[in-house]
Amino acid sequence: MKIETIIKDTQFLPITFILMLLVIFILPFYSFPEYSIFKNTTSHLGAQLTPNAWVMNTTFVLLGIATMIDGWRFLRFFWVHKVILFVFGISLIACAFFQHAPIIKEMPIDLQEDLWHARFANLTGLSFTVFAIASSFLLNGWFQRTLAILIGIIAVLLSVLMFEYEELMGVWQRLIFICSFGWMMFVFNRTKKFI
Repeated sequence: MKIETIIKDTQFLPITFILMLLVIFILPFYSFPEYSIFKNTTSHLGAQLTPNAWVMNTTFVLLGIATMIDGWRFLRFFWVHKVILFVFGISLIACAFFQHAPIIKEMPIDLQEDLWHARFANLTGLSFTVFAIASSFLLNGWFQRTLAILIGIIAVLLSVLMFEYEELMGVWQRLIFICSFGWMMFVFNRTKKFI
């Protein structure tokens, strides 16, 4: 089998989705002792000067790349959606290179890098929400369209909960990741049925 055929036929998002699940639930045990799955986010796992931050940051990069590859195959000629998905993927990758401030307050911090991380994280969330809702216009069937809108709404509501109930910020963000990447994996794997 030719390598081009393997690459052409491989769905990358399911592989990176499984990696993401392992990383967001196992890596906390190899981070700072103060890290809490409930209170701290995945961005904190990849934060400046954090033990094993490279693992989370590599996962951000792989998720961004896999989403863009699988999404572009799925979207074919829908260029507006491709651009939105490109913004999503690139901003997620940028979150890996511009890292969050560490959870330990006494540690040195690059405030400019933390600010850029926040901007790219916000752009990631915004572009995903726009992509999900915009997808409702191209998906076939009532269920797929409703699910796309619902996923967009869920992403917004969970984002609001992150700041309303900060003691559970890590839970809300993990739910956002699981719902959003799970939905994209579901849709991108069924290209012929959905558009």
